[in-house]
Amino acid sequence: MPLPEPDEATPRRRRVSYVLPVFNESGNIAVFHEALVAATKTRPEIDFEFVYVDDGSRDDSLERLLELRAEDDRVTVLALSRNFGHQLAVTAGVDACAEADAVIIMDTDLQDPPAVSIEMITLWEKGVDVVFAQRRSRKDSSFKRATAYAFYWVLDRMADIEIPRNVGDFRLMDAKVVAEVSRYREHDRFLRGIVAHVGFRQEALLFDRDPRYSGETGYPLRKMIRFAASGLVGFSTAPLRWISRLGFAISGFSLLLALYVLGVRLFRPEESVPGWAFLGVGMFLLSGLQLIMMGVIGTYLGRVYVETQDRPLYSLALTARGSRDGGP
Repeated sequence: MPLPEPDEATPRRRRVSYVLPVFNESGNIAVFHEALVAATKTRPEIDFEFVYVDDGSRDDSLERLLELRAEDDRVTVLALSRNFGHQLAVTAGVDACAEADAVIIMDTDLQDPPAVSIEMITLWEKGVDVVFAQRRSRKDSSFKRATAYAFYWVLDRMADIEIPRNVGDFRLMDAKVVAEVSRYREHDRFLRGIVAHVGFRQEALLFDRDPRYSGETGYPLRKMIRFAASGLVGFSTAPLRWISRLGFAISGFSLLLALYVLGVRLFRPEESVPGWAFLGVGMFLLSGLQLIMMGVIGTYLGRVYVETQDRPLYSLALTARGSRDGGP
């Protein structure tokens, strides 16, 4: 009697996790999740997980997220104990995706179209390790576009690594990239710089950024400036080098001025005029430059101080995780 042939091993289904930071997005959550589910239905052969991270929202965003989890078992809800900021909320979500084959980071205000994330998966399946969404157009205010251009222009000239322009945190990362990124535990985080620093095969996916669906941005001017400073200081020591160059330039100018004053005193004493106004202006100018230099040095020193404290990056107040079986 012939033995039955062994069944062929069923190939393991791939798992893709979405990391979705939320801060006061109560009016967007339901619409966004509906659009995301509609986009992922086009790839039924992949198991999807939706990791929503509530970053200490002051509205009822957390309640809306828990309602989503009750309706869709693929939803995971992480609630931080307070508002830690967008970058740390993303970090908490990425840390929770250790079993995923790929992780997609995107915001929940519908400025990042969910359909674009499916295009990212296609590129990933072709062997790309990091697919970052690069904005071809953006429906923001003129001030926002101007400040973004200025930021990337300065960062491009100062950073020690190449960080793509017009790129936010909307990206896909392969599991091996996620593992490397998770090793970077600095507190003052600039994730797009960290991913660029990690390396691997990275490609851009151009897309048109949509306007915000509802609510207000979580990045007002004050936070934008702080975030820009994190990127510049975290990935460049150019400001420290500029301090030395400025010091040499001022010293050289002072030496020339001293030679000029000495020449007037010796050879044309009749043209010598007391320069109290010039000295006063010069004194205040140099004092201001010194304070600026001290501030730049203090910024770097402050980062060192924070890192040496080695405190946890974030604290979780709630974790609600589904079975992640790939079905609704």
